[in-house]
Amino acid sequence: MYRSAAVTAFVSLFLAVSADAQDDPVVVELFTSQGCSSCPPADRIMHELAKRDDVIGLALHVDYWDYIGWKDEYADPDHTERQRAYAREGGRTMIYTPQMVVNGQQDVVGAKSFELERLIDAHQTAAPQAEVSATRTANDVTVDVVPVELAEDETYDVRVVQYSPMRHASIRRGELAGHELDYANVVENWQVAGHWDGQTPQSFTASLSSDLPAVVLIQRTEHGPIVAAARVE
Repeated sequence: MYRSAAVTAFVSLFLAVSADAQDDPVVVELFTSQGCSSCPPADRIMHELAKRDDVIGLALHVDYWDYIGWKDEYADPDHTERQRAYAREGGRTMIYTPQMVVNGQQDVVGAKSFELERLIDAHQTAAPQAEVSATRTANDVTVDVVPVELAEDETYDVRVVQYSPMRHASIRRGELAGHELDYANVVENWQVAGHWDGQTPQSFTASLSSDLPAVVLIQRTEHGPIVAAARVE
């Protein structure tokens, strides 16, 4: 009885959205794999994140579980390298799944939903550092960035990410053999539209590779903090 009430309260909190938070969504990246038996609970949390306006949830499937007998069809070596780069930036010596990284800064075991929500709340109440908006015409995107309070002598990558809102997998081998699983917000394409000095308003353009939805992340070069993010409208 207590557990049911606690879960209900958490879900209500998890889906609550303020207008201010929608304008400056928090980015949550989940590093996951179809070959990892510990990942489905975190994958289910990503389904909830995908429903929120105040969060941009992205699932990055990694390839280092493929050796145990099942090749993750959505895995990309670039996702593994991004996870390793986060580890180096944060002074960590290992990577793991499921792992969530919040705004390119803190990491948390992917299934620890209450710890994840605490980090999301902390970022939502932090003072904004930059503003970004993005508009789409056909497959061309225009990104506008404006500084609010950023340190000098830093460079920021303007990253444009496309994702599939839902993908299905019929897993036949490995730790999850026999499972039929759905994955939310699976990253399919990642590009850097340009580099920004963080000091003056600037516009960037990018060409998308498909009709999939897209988001823009403004991130300090070398996988530093994400200082602003927006959905492409």
